[in-house]
Amino acid sequence: MNKEAAPIVAKMASVGEKVISGRKVYTGKLFGEKVAVIVCGVGKVNAACGAQIAIDKLKAEVIINIGVAGGLTPNMKVGEIYSISEVVQYDFDLTQLNGTKIGTLDECDENYLPLKAPSCYPLKKLATADRFNDDKGDFKLITKTLGAEIRDMECGGMAQACMHADVPLYSFKIISDLAGSGSTTEQYLENLSLCFKTLIRELDNIVKVTE
Repeated sequence: MNKEAAPIVAKMASVGEKVISGRKVYTGKLFGEKVAVIVCGVGKVNAACGAQIAIDKLKAEVIINIGVAGGLTPNMKVGEIYSISEVVQYDFDLTQLNGTKIGTLDECDENYLPLKAPSCYPLKKLATADRFNDDKGDFKLITKTLGAEIRDMECGGMAQACMHADVPLYSFKIISDLAGSGSTTEQYLENLSLCFKTLIRELDNIVKVTE
């Protein structure tokens, strides 16, 4: 989203702005590294399209997914950053057709897709779907069945695109809301500024560990 991109763009030098395939793209340098920030929009399809633009149009060597996400377990902390080791799409279900676990893509044998994951931050498993809700059924599926600790609406789609293009994907998530602590929407809106402070503080380190 624009609000997630703004703290990163503010730290960039020699910033240029253009539109590629309907997506706003900022180019420039971040701590000496040549980068592009793609504001792809919310959801898995938008995220996958953004990743493909980076790969095809910008010839990206590495893709980094940074954003806020929901924490699902008591050990999560609002405003903290985590490194994602693997991601599953919990709204993708071919169990009746293929007899596979929920989240298993037709072209895969396992439901979780591995990511590049530096251990400078705690490693967590991520669940992705095109849903932002407080649904108890989703919570049980994500935590009990799939064993994920964080959920978002983008990374799973990006992981699928990067897997097929053989481009490394890193993902770093900052917790904006916690399951069981009231409305996720209210928490999200209340905690965004704290999350962005964490993002700004950690940007230099993120660039270093993904070089």
